[in-house]
Amino acid sequence: MTPHTIEALGDELYDALTHCHVVEPLTARHADITIEDAYAIQQRLNARRLAAGERVIGKKIGVTSQAVMNMLGVNQPDFGLLTDAMVYNEGEAIAASRLIQPKAEGEIAFVLKKDLQGPGVTAADVLAATEGVMACFEIVDSRIRDWKIKIQDTVADNASCGVFVLGDRLVDPRAVDLHTCGMVLEKNGEIVVTGAGAATMGSPLTAVAWLANTLGRMGVALKAGEVILSGALGAMVPVQRGDSLRVTIGGIGGCSVRFI
Repeated sequence: MTPHTIEALGDELYDALTHCHVVEPLTARHADITIEDAYAIQQRLNARRLAAGERVIGKKIGVTSQAVMNMLGVNQPDFGLLTDAMVYNEGEAIAASRLIQPKAEGEIAFVLKKDLQGPGVTAADVLAATEGVMACFEIVDSRIRDWKIKIQDTVADNASCGVFVLGDRLVDPRAVDLHTCGMVLEKNGEIVVTGAGAATMGSPLTAVAWLANTLGRMGVALKAGEVILSGALGAMVPVQRGDSLRVTIGGIGGCSVRFI
């Protein structure tokens, strides 16, 4: 893709984000779009957000389950940026009007106490660099019409990230088995999804190590103090105004959110 096309598509996605409307799939309009093009578009989208005053506070990993990889026809995850305009705290209400077609995922968030930069980062390195983990929701939201996405569409769209909600309990990751910990996600008082740490590339530690190594090849580090969303522990749940959700992860704690 030409730099002009990349810039135009990034601006189009930024406009869709800020005005809450959808665009047609990029892959339907540009059959030759590559993953590299998609990340360049994402960079343009996020540059617009930062220029408007947002601040990077972390990163997210997506497409961590084999089922989603198969759906998108890829064999690796993707990533996007988290900003201070995207974060909510335990129990806070989210205005449904700021989202387009949201879905909730229960995840484990890592809070780093040391920088991590690949290549060569291992799961043990991630554990040593982590201040704590907490239960969280990622509210994914696609600016692509009807979620008709291929991997290039979701990458360009900041890995389909909308907002995220952090629990109120930070736990030492050495005190919990991040591989076997179970997740229960409730919507309006009913259990709708169950999962486990192993759903995220076998372990959330593996997912964070993948991110550190992938970004390391680009000269980018995961920074001390950043929040890293490590990937969904189960299926996505569509949400709308009036819904209340709670996720509970064994040994870590819970997180709740309302949509108004």
